[in-house]
Amino acid sequence: MSIPAENRPAAAQVLVVGAGPVGLTLAHELLRRGVRVRVVDARAEPATTSRAIATHPRTLEVYDQMGVAADMLARGQRIQAFTLHHNGRTLARLDADYTRMPTQYPFTLCIDQVETEAVLRAAVATLGTAVEWNVRLDEFDADDEGVTAYLTGPNGREAVRVDWLAGCDGGHSTVRKKLGLPLIGRSSETWLIADADLDTDLPRNSIHWVRSGSVTMMMVPMSTPGRWRLLDTVSKDGRPEAVAERFSRKLSHGLGVPVKVSRPTWVSVFTFQQRMIAEMRSGRCLLAGDAAHVHSPASGQGMNTGIQEAFNLAWKLAMVIDGYADPALLDSYSLERVPVGRALLQSTRSATLLVQLRNALAGVALPVVFSVIRAFPALRVKLQRKILGGVSGLRLAYPDSPLTFPTDRPGAGPAPGQRVTAVRLDSGSAACLALAGQLRTGRWTLFTGEAASAGARRSTVGTEGWLDTRTLPDGPSSLAETLGVPDSGWLLVRPDGYVSARGARLDDRLEVALAAARGLNHGLALTGRPG
Repeated sequence: MSIPAENRPAAAQVLVVGAGPVGLTLAHELLRRGVRVRVVDARAEPATTSRAIATHPRTLEVYDQMGVAADMLARGQRIQAFTLHHNGRTLARLDADYTRMPTQYPFTLCIDQVETEAVLRAAVATLGTAVEWNVRLDEFDADDEGVTAYLTGPNGREAVRVDWLAGCDGGHSTVRKKLGLPLIGRSSETWLIADADLDTDLPRNSIHWVRSGSVTMMMVPMSTPGRWRLLDTVSKDGRPEAVAERFSRKLSHGLGVPVKVSRPTWVSVFTFQQRMIAEMRSGRCLLAGDAAHVHSPASGQGMNTGIQEAFNLAWKLAMVIDGYADPALLDSYSLERVPVGRALLQSTRSATLLVQLRNALAGVALPVVFSVIRAFPALRVKLQRKILGGVSGLRLAYPDSPLTFPTDRPGAGPAPGQRVTAVRLDSGSAACLALAGQLRTGRWTLFTGEAASAGARRSTVGTEGWLDTRTLPDGPSSLAETLGVPDSGWLLVRPDGYVSARGARLDDRLEVALAAARGLNHGLALTGRPG
């Protein structure tokens, strides 16, 4: 729908272009911080078919902080294994192993993008904003004070003035094109994807990699019972009947058991790109998700990366809008996320090679390789951790961010730049509930030991609008022990759940980190000298 001008609330501060998972995440996180947001999308209505279906652990942690994790889990299928089949044989089932990557969500959730968007739209609506469908961004003019956007919708053409413009409008982004930011990279392979109901008794808690002759396919369980996403790296004939017949035949041979594939509900033949932009901010305009990088769908990381970008950007933009931070804070967005996008292109390139596996010797080598893996449990565990580490998002860290201040006395607990949740916590324990509850506030948090509490509160006078200070009582199995915060120490955590700085005692390290949180002194090292 398009909301008539006379019925709209006060002028929006941020215009979000694109109502997919990325734009909705950004809108939600801005709205819950009190920022006025308008969300427009050129489509006539919400999508009815799903592109992305895999939600990885780090994104589930983000959903927890947003308060929507329970709704997502209720609609999805948990995946905890990766099974390899080759010409009628099951080579190996690689089960999830998160022992070195602690998380409260040790699985991938398969949930149709249609369902993901429905949950996020409902959450955004609860905060008082509805998506405006069939509203297209035609042009915009940006200056030092804001952006004038020209929109066309059911009520005609209008000009709207906002402080910031966020392009979350996908791989063909109008915002990116109008900014003149080229996607750098190359075209890659052409694959076929189909969603169809299958008559099979394969375990639905696993992704299945299937090789039939020299052809490689993948099967991913969808949240609709009995439905699977099927990937063919060779065939290009997208006629539904032909797709059903071809998958039935090839999967039966690859799995060694009869498989009946029904007429697909959706088929897409596409050539994916491996491209990205070098900068995600241009003055008052920002980009996130596929608008900033497009890549192979092999490891299911695109939507996850975009959601995490929106989550990274939202709190920074809100701090700037609310006057708590200098706009220089937004420079950290590109500095942190462009390297993630670059690494994503590399990892998806590797995943693409694994998925399609066109090596002529693979038919001979694969059974031998996996017989060795089965014989050596340590090797199997190492492979499981390698696969998980590349897609889970749990190893993502910001060690080189201007908001990260390494400690000179590493000890227990998460290091600066890491997720604060990268610790072992018993689900339902007081420590787990306390940490999760604080992270859901979406604010900076300074955790202190009891002896450091009074001094920390004196050091943070004037930060009440954006910083919470929490004293951690010491003791066995306490949150202080888990996070490695001694009685005289402190731990500074960003709104997105990453550790910014920590110390064994109060010193100027805290003052410098708090200044960086406000976008100040980004060029200063902890010594105060230019760094």
